[in-house]
Amino acid sequence: MTLPAAPDASTALPAAAVLWKPVLIRAAIALGFGAVTVFWAAPTTMGMGWAGGAYLLATGLVLLRSIHQTGIRPGSAAGKVLSAAGAVLTGTGAAVGLISGSLVFGVLAALGLGLAGAAELYLGITLRGRSLLARDWIASGVIGLGTAALLPFFIDLGPHALLGIAGGGGIISGVLWVLAGLTLRHDARADSAEAVN
Repeated sequence: MTLPAAPDASTALPAAAVLWKPVLIRAAIALGFGAVTVFWAAPTTMGMGWAGGAYLLATGLVLLRSIHQTGIRPGSAAGKVLSAAGAVLTGTGAAVGLISGSLVFGVLAALGLGLAGAAELYLGITLRGRSLLARDWIASGVIGLGTAALLPFFIDLGPHALLGIAGGGGIISGVLWVLAGLTLRHDARADSAEAVN
């Protein structure tokens, strides 16, 4: 696929050097949450709310802060979609953290992860060939949608089951984002080495 001769700011490829840091921060958040869910044997309802809320909130903030680094113009359709995904995750994270309950967690976390997953899937498909993150957004979107689809079925099983489902999705997406971040970092070093030579 050939890139446009004069891409505007919404389609220009950002340098790998700009992208790898927010990608690895997102990976660390997801893996940290996943580790908490794996090793927390008997979470309380309030603990589930705080842990899950912090995960959703932090992921949403990373999405919002990284819009400029993705090369997407904030006012473009893709920028609005990414902003909406970050805002939904941030809002649902705050609500899940402040309002304890399995039903609240199951419904709101599913809503946040589902909408963010749909947004990432949209971005991955529409920006394929124009963004270094397109394939990762597609995979992350599918993981988010899958996690969101499963959560409501585990509401009656309580905090441990809900955190297990959300944490499993976090671990899978965290590994994906670690691989993406390390690849971008490697590419950034290669680019800087070529620029020096």
